[in-house]
Amino acid sequence: MDMLQDLESLQFEYGVPEEDRIWLYLQGRSRGLMIEACAHATFFCKLLYNLRASLNENQSSRHLSIGSLNSATPEEFKVGIIGGGHLGKQLAGTLLQLGPIPAESLRISTRRPETLGELQKLGIKCFYHNADLVSWADVIFLCCLPSQLPNICVEIYTSLEKTSIVYSFVAAIPLPRLKLLLNHTNILRPQYQYDEDSVSVWGANKGVVAALQDPTILQATCPYSPAGGIILNIKWLEGVFYAALNICTARNMAHSQVLQLLSELFLSVHFEDCGKDTASCPKFQLTDFVSKAYGKNLSQERPFPWFDLTAVQLKETPFSQHLSSSPVLQDHLTHLYCASFGISLTKEQPVISTGFPSQ
Repeated sequence: MDMLQDLESLQFEYGVPEEDRIWLYLQGRSRGLMIEACAHATFFCKLLYNLRASLNENQSSRHLSIGSLNSATPEEFKVGIIGGGHLGKQLAGTLLQLGPIPAESLRISTRRPETLGELQKLGIKCFYHNADLVSWADVIFLCCLPSQLPNICVEIYTSLEKTSIVYSFVAAIPLPRLKLLLNHTNILRPQYQYDEDSVSVWGANKGVVAALQDPTILQATCPYSPAGGIILNIKWLEGVFYAALNICTARNMAHSQVLQLLSELFLSVHFEDCGKDTASCPKFQLTDFVSKAYGKNLSQERPFPWFDLTAVQLKETPFSQHLSSSPVLQDHLTHLYCASFGISLTKEQPVISTGFPSQ
């Protein structure tokens, strides 16, 4: 196959008439969008997995400290995918190979589970029962067609727990509509913008997993990177952090402990030149996430309030202002993103676009 790789007659473009080649950029855009979608979903799952592992560890330590002989078993982090088409299959493969999700913690509900034989051989349970999947999973990825979504919402909305996180890839259904269909607020929906004048960096022959192991492609998927012509709306990143706060609130964890934990987990990856002086690195503060007026009335022992993630992604928040005004925080989150995929950055490798749209 390596001998045939560069033969012009075997390339996709070979059979496209000259007058139609102006549309070939759409192929690169589609591939780039698939890679970015899988990368951001995997990053999200990595963060949540690490957060839940830390919460479980803290819970176990508390049980042991009071002499409990029946300390809680660490909770399994369960991920469900609704839709077994191209996106659903690529996402499952990426989560399995690059994420922290073992096969037994990943399930897919699709109308044709018999077409997912390769994934089933890897140990992923595939079936067709959307409500059962939702009642089992902690995070549910919607990878279906827009025309299918209303019926799916009717099937699943009564099975959703308050803490269930719905992550929608259905771009045609806006957040307010999805919130209404599901009667649920714990929803994330990434939005992407396109720059037709940029040069594609997504390659042509690599699968999604292989592409995300390429440092150039991986850095192009960074939340602040404009490379490759596909730009993620940064409101998604805000939603990710407020989702993490909701997980801690569900455990009734004091907000002061939450801030310390999030700083340790998410701001602990440093550039080499700040490794010796971590005091200069950012730490999360209460007013990064809530207004000053609300923060004044929140005692140290009380948890954060429960946040409506749909509102977080549609409106200005305290974290919006903090994130946009802190290049140091942006640098650390970019570094965290790349490090989660095994790619190390230096200060000489800038990926941040200062002109990134906030909404």
